[in-house]
Formats: sequence, C-alpha cells, structure tokens
Amino acid sequence: MTDRRPRLVLLCGLPGAGKTTVAKRLVRELSAVRLCPDEWLAQLGFDLFDSEARERVERCLWQHAQALLTSGAVVILENGFWERTERDEKRLAARASGAAVELRYLRVPVEELERRIALRNHEPGSVVLTAELLRSCRDQFEPPTQAELDLFDPPMP
Repeated sequence: MTDRRPRLVLLCGLPGAGKTTVAKRLVRELSAVRLCPDEWLAQLGFDLFDSEARERVERCLWQHAQALLTSGAVVILENGFWERTERDEKRLAARASGAAVELRYLRVPVEELERRIALRNHEPGSVVLTAELLRSCRDQFEPPTQAELDLFDPPMP
C-alpha cells in the first residue's frame, strides 16, 4: 500500500466547464472520493437553484470531506468555487489538517460554455440552463488570479 498525504481537490468553474467530467476522471486516476452538491441536491429532491438547500448540502459535504481527509483520503469537491473567500476558507482549513490542496480552474470561453449547455439541455433529466442564467453566473464568478493559483499545491501526478 502506498503511503500518501491526504489531498483536497477543488474544481473551480462555471456551469458547462467540465467539472463533473474532470472529477470522474480524477476519481479513477487518484483513487479519490468525489462529492458533488448538484447530485446530492437532486437525489434529495431539492431544486438545484434553492440557495438555502445548496448551502446546507455544501456544508454537510464539507464536514464529510474533512472527515475523509483526516482518514488520509483524496477528496474532490465539485462545488464550482465561484468566490475567492470560499476557496481560501477550504484551502486554509484543509492545510490546517495536514492535507495538500489543489485548485483546478477550468477556464472555458463563454461561447463553448453556451454550446455545451445547449447540448446538455437536450439530455433527458438535465436541468435546463438559459443563456441569461449563464450570464448571471458569469457576473457572480470571481476567476482565480495567478497569484491565487500559486497558493495551492501542484496537481498530484
């Protein structure tokens, strides 16, 4: 068995950026545990746009992530991490517990996000996202700067 340091991987990006695709690949590559708030909200029967429910689910998943890190796991959080303060909070807390912390920023041009979302909108069971909603998301998003990215650990090989 390989001895490795616990690691938290934060996936940062807008809807359609590919967070779920990357997370599923990393689960296989890193033998990681993936925690996706959207999937939990859907499974619990909540509206994905219910901000109170989202906050509660994300808080619960963060507690679970911390317990997993304490046990030495690699954990992938697929929250999107639109705000710098949230990224800082997770980085500092995970580091305080001895974990390495990665921030994987999925920077995708708006035109490509719109294309991907339009395709996804036609999939059975998908949550329909409009161009207006994507614009609203973009307006709320704080992309990480290079200085911020430098605060995180490099990706695990």
